[in-house]
Amino acid sequence: MQERPLKPISARRLALLVAANTALAPFAIDAYLPAMPMLAEHVGASVHHTSISISIFLFGFAFGQLLFGPLSDRLGRRPVLIGGVLTFIVSSLALTMIDSLHALWFWRFIQALGGGACVVNSPAIVRDCFSGREAAKVLSTMVMILLLAPLLAPALGSVMLYIGGWQLIFAFLAVYGLGVLGSVLWLLPETSVRPERPASARQVLGHYRQIVTHRAAMGYIFAVALSFAGMFAFITSSPYVYLDYYGVSPAAYPLLFGINILVMAGSNRVNIRLLSRHSPRRLLKIGLGIQLCAGIALAVTVALGLDSVPVIAVLVMCFVGMSGLINPNAVSSMLDYFPQMSATANAVLGCVQFTAGALSGGLISAIGISGVWPMVLMMLLSTLGANLLLRWLSERRMLARAALGASSKDS
Repeated sequence: MQERPLKPISARRLALLVAANTALAPFAIDAYLPAMPMLAEHVGASVHHTSISISIFLFGFAFGQLLFGPLSDRLGRRPVLIGGVLTFIVSSLALTMIDSLHALWFWRFIQALGGGACVVNSPAIVRDCFSGREAAKVLSTMVMILLLAPLLAPALGSVMLYIGGWQLIFAFLAVYGLGVLGSVLWLLPETSVRPERPASARQVLGHYRQIVTHRAAMGYIFAVALSFAGMFAFITSSPYVYLDYYGVSPAAYPLLFGINILVMAGSNRVNIRLLSRHSPRRLLKIGLGIQLCAGIALAVTVALGLDSVPVIAVLVMCFVGMSGLINPNAVSSMLDYFPQMSATANAVLGCVQFTAGALSGGLISAIGISGVWPMVLMMLLSTLGANLLLRWLSERRMLARAALGASSKDS
């Protein structure tokens, strides 16, 4: 069967397609949160045990990216993407018919595997078509569109829960997956240039070893992962911190949470404009620097007893909002090192990122200390680690190369 020929694809269309594809994950994570108590009652378990399905999804999502990233480089983007979406659709339909807690855990894990196969392709597809500043611009546009998903997902979940119960939420995820599948089949050509001799399992392991031992690339991967861990510390803690600790009303909580998404979208827009004059690496360091300042300010404010809802909300917005400068620039810079195995490289990034997020939320829950300190300390330590590891692993190597080049010219 002859392959569909590669056709030119505009940056805007590509951003829309990969954003719709990547949005499968945040929709699957956030849309069913309002239904957690009702779902727990249906499967005969506590809300705590039912909410473990979130962590199971995150770990399955991380593993799915490790598993399907090399397959994407070996078989092509389209077959892996189509298989991932089909897995997501089937598991979403199966979730509408579950009757036990273990069935919920199992099908959420399968759903996460499909989501991981989809998401690992998105930056790889962008890297196939663009590089450097142009890739960072497309990734920024993709992230800006993608940010609408976690903003809309809880509200959509609440509406569907009211209309048709929790089953309608998973049915919606299946229908959304069908829409993504149709878009991929109709609009997206194969973007990768596959090698004549596909990599063997041993070569795949060698590719992973090549990535995890690449100091500069791991600096960018840790920058994204630890920044994400700090953001997930807020996401995990925000219901308790705002609703219980500070006594915010349930009506005001979605506004305080949603404003962070809007700030992230705004920083993405700013990033797109700044990329015409500055390199992705420079903008990444600026974003991480602002995030570190926000983390320090949070800790100082709480230590001095000056914390209040407006102060905490503004500082959290500064912290979380910098993801628009951090994520696309770090991903673009990292993928520049691996043009021939971008999906494999993105699989490592995705696995480290979502594992860090799951561990961050899990640690805060395990600590069990009341108050705002667990969230604040996790956010501060995460951004501090991101800044230090980026400079130690990536910037130090670049400075050494620059110094070597200067000495060569002098000689």
